[in-house]
Amino acid sequence: MHKTNLSDERALPAIQSGWAEFIRKEDWWAVWIGLFLVILAVVLWSAGHSIKVLTAQIPKWGDIHTLTDALSHHFGSIVLLFITFSILFSIAVFFLRVKVSQFVSGFIVLFILSILINIFSSWEWAQRYTLEAPLIALAIGLVISNIIPIPDWFEAALRTELYVKVGIVLLGATLPFTLIVKAGPVAILQATIIAVVTFATIYFVGSKLGLDKRFAATLGAGGSICGVSASIAVGSSVKAKKEHVSVSISLVVIWSIVMIFALTFMIKWLKIPAGPAGAWIGTSEFADAAGITAASAFGDKALTAFTLMKVIGRDIFIGVWCFILAFISITRWEKKEEGTKADASEIWRRFPKFVLGFFAASAIVTIILASVSTASTDAINADIVAPIKELRTWAFTFCFLSIGLTTRFKQLTSVGWKPFVAFSSGVAVNVVLGYILSILLLGSYWANL
Repeated sequence: MHKTNLSDERALPAIQSGWAEFIRKEDWWAVWIGLFLVILAVVLWSAGHSIKVLTAQIPKWGDIHTLTDALSHHFGSIVLLFITFSILFSIAVFFLRVKVSQFVSGFIVLFILSILINIFSSWEWAQRYTLEAPLIALAIGLVISNIIPIPDWFEAALRTELYVKVGIVLLGATLPFTLIVKAGPVAILQATIIAVVTFATIYFVGSKLGLDKRFAATLGAGGSICGVSASIAVGSSVKAKKEHVSVSISLVVIWSIVMIFALTFMIKWLKIPAGPAGAWIGTSEFADAAGITAASAFGDKALTAFTLMKVIGRDIFIGVWCFILAFISITRWEKKEEGTKADASEIWRRFPKFVLGFFAASAIVTIILASVSTASTDAINADIVAPIKELRTWAFTFCFLSIGLTTRFKQLTSVGWKPFVAFSSGVAVNVVLGYILSILLLGSYWANL
C-alpha cells in the first residue's frame, strides 16, 4: 500500500505559527486558488469578457468528425486551462514542500487522463446515461490503480485533498445566498431534518458496531450531506484514516447507483407527481450526478425540486458539518483518547479553512447578483457561474482520479461488513423519511413549485 496525500499535513514538519500558516497549509492554498479563479471570473466579466475561455468545455458530440472539429476549436482553451491549473497548483505544492518537477510530470499525465474522460462524458451516449466526468474518473482510477503499479513521480500529482477543497470553494460561487433564499424555508427545513437524522443514524449504528468515531462521522457525512465531497472534507476535518475515507466514498458511489434504479422504480410504481418525486430524489440520493440521472426521467419540475432539495438544501451543509465535527473531534474524541488540549488555538488550527473560502466565494457572487438588474442576472450566470461550474468539474475530476489511483480494492475489503451495515442503516432511514417528508407531509409544496 503506497502513501497517500490524504494525511500529508501530518507527515510535514511542524508548521510555524502566525503568517506562515497562510502559505504552509493545504486548506489555505485551496482558498487562495479557488478565490483567485472566482475573482478572475468577476474581473473578466466586468471587462466585457468571460473566464469560460479557460474552461475547455468540450461540446456534446456523436461522431468522430464532430469530435475532431470540437477539439480543434477548443484546443487553445485546453492549453490555457492546463497552463492555469499547472501554475496555480505548482505554486501551492512548492510551499507545501513537494518537489515541483515531479508534480508537474505527474500532473501532465493526470490532465491528459482528465481530457480523455471529459471527451467520453461529452459523448451523446454517455450523456444519455448521465455518465459525468468525476464518476468516470473515479472508476477509471480504480481500474488503473488495481492493475498497474503507480510510480512515485506520478503520486506527487495525486493531491486528492487539494483538488477537492478547491472544488468545494468553487462550489460556493455556484451556490449564492440568493439561491438559498429561493429554496425557501421548507426546503432548508427538510434538508436539515434529513441531514441530522441520517447522520445520527449512521453514526449511532457505526459506534455501536465498534467503528472508530472519526470513521463513523465520515460515513455519516457521506450519507447525509453531499456524498463524496462530504466524505473527504469531513474526513480531513476529523483526521479520519485514509482507508476510512476511501470506504466511505465507495459506499456513497455504490448506493448512489443503486438508488438511481430503486427510486425511479418506486416513483413510477407509486405514480408520484414530478415535484414531490424530485424532492424525494433530492432527499434520498447521495450524489448530484446520480440524482440528476434519476430526476431527469420525470421532467423539468422534478429537476427543479431536486436542485432545490439536494444541490442547495443539502450540499450547503458541508461547511456547517465540517466546523461542527472538527470542534467535536478536538474537544471530545481526541481529548478523551489522546489527551489533546482543546484550547481556542487548537480549534482554529484544525478548523477546515477551505470552508471560509466556500462562504467567501458564495458571498462574492451574492453581492454581485444583488448589485445588478434582473436583466443582468442571466449574463452573470452565463459568464461567471456557469464557467466556474466547469472549473469545479475539472477540479473534482482531478480529485476523483486521484482517489481512484490511490485506492486498492484490498484496502476496501479489509475493513469488513460493519461500515456497510452502518451506512445502509442510514440509507433505509433516509428513504423512508424522505418519502414521508416529500410526499406525505410536504407534497403540496413540491407539487406547486
